[in-house]
Amino acid sequence: MNARPPHVTAERNDGWTPIVEREHELSALLALLRDADQGTGGVILLEGPVGIGKSLLLRRLAREAGQEGLRVLEAHCDTLERDFPFGLVRHLFGPLFRSLHAAERERLLAGNAQAAMQALSSKVFSGDAMTTTEDVSYAVLHGLYWFTCNLAEVSPLVIVVDDAHSADVASLRFLAHLARRIEGMPVILALSRRTGDPGTDPALFEEVISQPRCRILRPQPLTESGVATMVEATLRQQADSDFYSSCLAATGGIPLLVRALLTVMWLHGDLPTKAGLEYATAQGGQFFQEAVLCVLRRQPESVPAAQALAVIGDNASPEVCARLAGLSEPALLSSMRTLRSNGLMTASDDGTAWSFNHGQIREVILAQMRPDELADAHHRAARLLLDLGAPAEQVSAHLLMTELPATEDWAVSVLLEAAKEASSRGAPRLAVDLLRPCLRGRIKSATDVAVLIELGFAETAVDVHASVRHLRLALEHVEDPVQRFRVVTALASNLVHSEWPQEAVRVLAEQASTLDDPGGDLARCLKAQRLMASLEDLRTLRAAFDEAPLDLGLPGNTPGERALLAALARVNVVREELAEASVAAARRMLERSVPNTDSPLFQTTAAMVLLYGGHPGEADTAYQRILDSAWQSQSLLSFSLSTGMRAEAAYRLGALAGALAGTMTALYLAPRDEWCHSLILPVATQIHALLESGDLSGAEAIAAQGFPPSSADSWQWNEFMCARGRLNLERGDARAALADLLECGTRQHQWNRTSPAVSSWWVWAAEAHQALGSTDEARALAEDAVERARRGGLRDALGAALRLLAELEPGPGKLDLLEEALTVLEESPSQLERARVLIDFGAALHDRDRIPAAREALHRGLDLAHTMGARPLRSRAHEALLATGARPRRVMSQGLQSLTPSESQVARLTAEGGTNREVAEALFVTQRTVEMHLTSVYRKLGVAGRRELRAFFGGSTADTVPENGYDDSQSADWARAGALW
Repeated sequence: MNARPPHVTAERNDGWTPIVEREHELSALLALLRDADQGTGGVILLEGPVGIGKSLLLRRLAREAGQEGLRVLEAHCDTLERDFPFGLVRHLFGPLFRSLHAAERERLLAGNAQAAMQALSSKVFSGDAMTTTEDVSYAVLHGLYWFTCNLAEVSPLVIVVDDAHSADVASLRFLAHLARRIEGMPVILALSRRTGDPGTDPALFEEVISQPRCRILRPQPLTESGVATMVEATLRQQADSDFYSSCLAATGGIPLLVRALLTVMWLHGDLPTKAGLEYATAQGGQFFQEAVLCVLRRQPESVPAAQALAVIGDNASPEVCARLAGLSEPALLSSMRTLRSNGLMTASDDGTAWSFNHGQIREVILAQMRPDELADAHHRAARLLLDLGAPAEQVSAHLLMTELPATEDWAVSVLLEAAKEASSRGAPRLAVDLLRPCLRGRIKSATDVAVLIELGFAETAVDVHASVRHLRLALEHVEDPVQRFRVVTALASNLVHSEWPQEAVRVLAEQASTLDDPGGDLARCLKAQRLMASLEDLRTLRAAFDEAPLDLGLPGNTPGERALLAALARVNVVREELAEASVAAARRMLERSVPNTDSPLFQTTAAMVLLYGGHPGEADTAYQRILDSAWQSQSLLSFSLSTGMRAEAAYRLGALAGALAGTMTALYLAPRDEWCHSLILPVATQIHALLESGDLSGAEAIAAQGFPPSSADSWQWNEFMCARGRLNLERGDARAALADLLECGTRQHQWNRTSPAVSSWWVWAAEAHQALGSTDEARALAEDAVERARRGGLRDALGAALRLLAELEPGPGKLDLLEEALTVLEESPSQLERARVLIDFGAALHDRDRIPAAREALHRGLDLAHTMGARPLRSRAHEALLATGARPRRVMSQGLQSLTPSESQVARLTAEGGTNREVAEALFVTQRTVEMHLTSVYRKLGVAGRRELRAFFGGSTADTVPENGYDDSQSADWARAGALW
């Protein structure tokens, strides 16, 4: 019998199955191409079991797109590389990226697209961009989005991903990011998923395909008529109906299995009759495996080529496969062409890349290799790829498959390089898996020490106790001062994270004296970290307070001095008598701070000092600078924590929408299982902001979520207790509220957080006392707060405390206290407390029959409450106005006050001359989002276009500040927060 397989009428000459009964799917795919050509994108998912024809349909789509002049990027997800971050992204964009001229590459990476380099390049990026969590930087995802947009500007883009459910997590996040923004883009995202295979991250994949622009196609099994068509196209002869129905029953109508069954019959010389099916069906349903093995048995000289391709993986070059198989390149190509003619393989148009026609073929071949034989093949493949200059992650993928310790120096070096890349891209777990096989017992070389250090850094996010062990061991062998400093700081941070702050303080104090540090700056940094660690545990807290006041006058000329200034100020600002000196130190640190030199941790600490020192406006500005720097360096951790703290500043300023957006962003960016104590603060702020907005049920839902048991041992828990106590007060349960709030007060004193500007617990405790009729206790709290606020020069806290005293004053002294509170708050940007005082002042004036003055104060309070979105406060003002006999005017949002924070930011940037694209890049949103915001802006402001918008701003936006005191020109990150949600 002729060795050539039966004729195949398929979409490719080397196809395994023809396309039959897929008219509906083909029509939908071709319609997508027409939409993309007209500038409308979409997502399409082909879902079904193995062999249903998903890959063939995707190939047909890619071929048709190419013929229509669209740019096509294709990739098949290989489980060999599913653990490597952005592996799929590099398969999609890498070949194109490498082929570009320098000028074109520069154009595609312009603006925010530059951040895509962290995913596209094999370069290791410095900083903490994604090393402490397995989450992926939003800036990198958005950089890839803009890179895709830039590609699509040249011609419509078709992105084809076969077996997309097996993609690495980072690439899946990019696909989800793109799918959410694909409307209005000339981009098609075509994916396939195998049913029954959960893939890498089922929840994340569902996020990709749950978008409104996604259409799901589920090809159905062939009918008997479809089976007949395949039989006749494959064997070029007809059969009887009994054969067709038997064939359908045996294969379930799966085209791949139909083809395999016919191949087995043909190879054994069986006729297409029902009787001829007996041999094939006697294989226990494994006729696909039998079909592959039959071809290989008839072509034994081709087996080494098939095994080499199975080990290397799809898109392998003939040179690599030939070396692995031990064949000359001509001999290997001869074998591959034979296997292609038998339907097992396919090649690129230029013959430089070979793949199996279906992933199941590869699995069948690998299953025939002994475990030791397969491990040896992967080991040889790794060395071969290394010698040919393959990237470290590709080489290391084969080393991992051997499941053997890395004993050779070249293997250790490759795994170390791949681990650094994995950590840089946000895959610490993979970095750990790469490095643990490199541990070779005794430390004998600098490479062994480097492995220990990198492993310890990676384990921070995976196994913090193992990290502590390995960093301790590494410290015994590190002599370089800077490297030693890095190890010590990481070790101390992990000890704090492991709830051993006392040990962290001891290590930092002990190691400071071992550094060869002539200038003393590294030692200052260690001292700063020691002070910060001391604040995390009551047992070490006292020592920090005992030594902290000594150096608040440091000039801040070096990174170490600035770090120490920030830490010292943070220790002292919580005590009212040192608040002003602490604020001065924090200002000096921030004024002299150097981007990319000073640690974001200490910059954020200095901003917190401004916040706790009663200067939320200055804190807001400082946080904005930190956030801008965090976006530029893709520092996810820094951005998350700074966004959460800036939300507290926004809340104190009365920017409730900004506070809610900021807390949502901070909590969204931090994976739930990675929450640290610092993220308790955004939860507390969110509860306060929701209550001020009148959303009691929302506040209850946020308060009901669980926290790790160790949270109660932190100072951050005090603020959650304050928020929970206030929530109970709003519910009408004053006793439960008071219990929480008084315990909070006790804890605040234990933690030496006695300044009334640090926390508002005393405000709500006084309110709870009043609700229970305990006016003396309420007055004691208010008087204590007044005394402390005066002593510390804490303006906002003093205004709040005077208002509280006024509530408890029945006589004429009430007005005096409220007038003083208004005077104190007159220059304050904190609109929330000023609105409260104005409303109380108006009500007090009404009680004294000073009606006109009462109405004026109440109107001012009403307007402020409306501007802030403080609905309960607005209702109070409205009712008080009605009591004066006034008919409150309907509050109409006009001008800038009518705009949301996102709309305001878009309007300003547009008025400054920014194009839609430039505005979108600046705010990390899509151009369509900008268009939607501008439409709303034009309607609200009553302008017809950009020229009138600029005129509305008086030709310049540089000095325009909204009346609510919160500078929307600094609120780009709230718009970015909206983009995340």
